[in-house]
Amino acid sequence: MTKQSHDHNFKNLFLDFPKETLEWFFPQAQQNWGQVRKVEFVRQEPKKRKLSEPSLALDMPILFFFENQQLLLWLVEFQEDKAKFSIYKLLRYTTDLMEAHPHALVIPIVLFTDRTKWRKDVVRKLQTKINDRLFLYFEYMFFKLFDFNARDYYNIKNPVVKILLPKMNYKKDERIEVIRQAYSGLFQLASRMLFDKYVDFIDVYAEVSEEEQESLYHEIIQHKETAMLAQYIRDKGMQQGMQQGMLLEARDMLIEVLTERFGSGGLTIELSEQIQRIDSREMLKDMLRQALRAKSLNEFGKKL
Repeated sequence: MTKQSHDHNFKNLFLDFPKETLEWFFPQAQQNWGQVRKVEFVRQEPKKRKLSEPSLALDMPILFFFENQQLLLWLVEFQEDKAKFSIYKLLRYTTDLMEAHPHALVIPIVLFTDRTKWRKDVVRKLQTKINDRLFLYFEYMFFKLFDFNARDYYNIKNPVVKILLPKMNYKKDERIEVIRQAYSGLFQLASRMLFDKYVDFIDVYAEVSEEEQESLYHEIIQHKETAMLAQYIRDKGMQQGMQQGMLLEARDMLIEVLTERFGSGGLTIELSEQIQRIDSREMLKDMLRQALRAKSLNEFGKKL
């Protein structure tokens, strides 16, 4: 998947679990200012300095209101490909938010989600200093999911942690247990609606195969603490979950092809919503063939 499709799914995750995400990545906020009273999701596109500039989209600015009325504006940027990350662009995003929300404390956070070891680190801070005079200092909170060992987070009661377990580090022979822990933890901590939504997220990002689905099911029914989950899976049907995961991946692939061929600017909200409503793998395959043949988005839209 492209960064765009990853962003879409991670944004949904943080939209559904903003307090839980804050609790995990920045626990100091509630320790210092008390409980969160209100959460607002602010405008994602910063203002342009010139109309000719391309649009820039912030990944996830969230405004938290705490008990003692302190404000925290939390900018989360998701990065699957570290080569596309720019600390300079992040600095610009941050100062734009500081200007728009002068009474909020702005904390930039970057979450790297790729499951690979890095040979070279990203730039962590910027500094301009002459003698003892500091003109500029900028840094951000850094998180790379692959630096976390999944087994260390089995007992953390946070649905966001459970959903992201398969993006963490684990040994090959731990894989089934990691995914089982993700399933069972999410089942215990989230509503059934959110469980159904994010079990697909787990399947897609962990690339769970048919054989692994079968192994997972046997693991789940053998553990006493996952007896209710086993019953839920039996009632709902494992096949349905697998089909939904494949449909999600196929829709994202279609959007990826259209974006690569025609650019993200021409992909309208209406067209994206039409694609998200397709519930047939055969139709998605046919649309993918049409996307590869079409000479324009307008021509593709007529086939949809």
